[in-house]
Amino acid sequence: MNEPVAFLNGQWIPASAAVVSVDDAGFVLGVSVAEQLRTFGGKLFRLDEHLARLAHSLEIVGVDPGMGLNEIASVAEELAARNHRLLASDDDLRLAIVITPGIHPAYGPSALARPTVCLHTHPLAFRLWAEEYRSGQALVATKVRQVSSSNWPAELKCRSRMHYYLADREAAAADPRARALLLDADGFVTEASTANLLILRAGEGLISPPSEKILPGISMSMVVELARGLGIPCLQRDLTVEDVASADEAMLTSTSTCILPVVRLDGRPIGAGRPGKVFGELLAAWSRMVGVDIAAQAERFGNR
Repeated sequence: MNEPVAFLNGQWIPASAAVVSVDDAGFVLGVSVAEQLRTFGGKLFRLDEHLARLAHSLEIVGVDPGMGLNEIASVAEELAARNHRLLASDDDLRLAIVITPGIHPAYGPSALARPTVCLHTHPLAFRLWAEEYRSGQALVATKVRQVSSSNWPAELKCRSRMHYYLADREAAAADPRARALLLDADGFVTEASTANLLILRAGEGLISPPSEKILPGISMSMVVELARGLGIPCLQRDLTVEDVASADEAMLTSTSTCILPVVRLDGRPIGAGRPGKVFGELLAAWSRMVGVDIAAQAERFGNR
């Protein structure tokens, strides 16, 4: 079979057959807990940490997937192995785990009320970020705000991301190559759309917003680990837009991209306006750890 497979509600099926009912609460209300992982050399990166965050998110929304973490881990590893074989040996995948409460009570009898559990993969969309390792990412601080923790906890990893979508539309209207930087209700920096933010300031080190205000990023924790290994101090504190604009360097971390340099904010250069030295050191250290030249891989497969 040359078609990728997916796992849906206990069944291995062709990926093209992985469909969710329009009556599912994930479709009706956007109630879906999710994790996204990537592979390096076909192996899932930090699976245990992603599953621990998944378990916490499921606890927050009160959904029992009917599968233990060990079973989900086994499915994820088998799925990655089966679908990675269809790629070039030095290519890699992203893998999504999506869990919803199942059919919404208004659309089906209680007998159908069991969770939807889906795991599926896609080749990494390197074309979306391959150039940014060299040229850097632009950000725009948007009027669209981060969701308040009074709505749902910052540590909940979910697919309810209308605010990201609207913020990125606003950012693109100002700069077609920019992503959104979201602030909280008090005007402090939280995250970029789908990415954690870190800044570098001489004399302080790497700084991130307070952990209780942001999604606890697995990639950000990796960068902090690498930074400390390089002797770079790491701390957390509230950050203003001006703090970011006046930083020596700024970086985004997320699962697929790992780490990207930020070179502009609201049209103003950050630091020298190009990827900085510490970014390069962290990217090189990450590449060494996983045995993959992250930027070179993205460049090679960036035309798909």
